[in-house]
Amino acid sequence: MSSDLNKDIKRAAGLIRAARYFVVFSGAGLSTPSGIPDFRSEDKGLWQKEDPMTVASLTAFRRRPETFFNWLRPLASDIWKAAPNPAHTGLADLEKQGKLRAVLTQNIDGLHQRAGTKNVSELHGSLERFTCPTCHQFYSGAVIRQTLLTHNEIPCCNICGSHLKPDITLFEENLPVQAWLEAEKHSRACDLMLVVGSSLTVYPAAELPFMALQNGAHLIVINYTPTALDRQADLVFHANVAEIIPALVQAVLN
Repeated sequence: MSSDLNKDIKRAAGLIRAARYFVVFSGAGLSTPSGIPDFRSEDKGLWQKEDPMTVASLTAFRRRPETFFNWLRPLASDIWKAAPNPAHTGLADLEKQGKLRAVLTQNIDGLHQRAGTKNVSELHGSLERFTCPTCHQFYSGAVIRQTLLTHNEIPCCNICGSHLKPDITLFEENLPVQAWLEAEKHSRACDLMLVVGSSLTVYPAAELPFMALQNGAHLIVINYTPTALDRQADLVFHANVAEIIPALVQAVLN
C-alpha cells in the first residue's frame, strides 16, 4: 500500500471514529468481488446485454413472465451461490463495535445480512423474498430456489396459482415505502456517510448522499469509477472495495 493511500485510509478512519452518526450507502460494486455482476459497468454490466424495460420491468413480469424469469434465473443463481466478501464482513464488524448506525443498500443480494449486519434498509428490495401479487402469500427465497433453478420453472403460488413476484424493485415500480423512509431519516441525521460501490446514477436512491451533504455530513466515496459527488467528498478511493474497506476497518478498530 502506497504512503498516500495509507494516509487517506488513516484520515478516513479518523472521520469514522469522530462521527456520532455514521451510515453506509452501498451499491452493486460492493458485491462484484463476491461474483455478482453489476448493472451498468461498460464491459460486464447486465444492461449492456439486455434492455431493462424488456426483461426487468413490471410490464415484463406481468405480460412476459417467461422472458422475465429467463433474465432473473442466472442473476438469482449468482446471488444465491455468492458469499459475503471482506468488504461486507468489515462493515458488519463496524456495526458490532458500535461505529456504524445503518446500511442503506441498493443491492438485492442480502449479503450485508449474511455477513452479520443487522440494521439494513433494502432500497430495491431483496431476492430472499417472493410474494404472490394476487393473494399476498409470502415465500422465502430458499423455498423458490429449486423451482426456479433446478426445474427451470416459473414459481407459482401454492394457494391461487399466480406467478410469484420477487420482492425486488422493478422498472416502473416505486421504492418500498418503509425502506425509503428509514433511509431518508438516516441520511438526514448522519454526520458521516460512506458511499461504497455505487456510481450514484440510479434515482431516487442516489438522492440519499446528496441529502446527507445538504445536512452538513462528511462524505467518503469508495468506487472504481468517478461519481457525481467526488468533488464534494472529503476522501475518494477509486479502488477495490474488498481491499480498501478491510484496511479502513482495521485502522478504525486499532
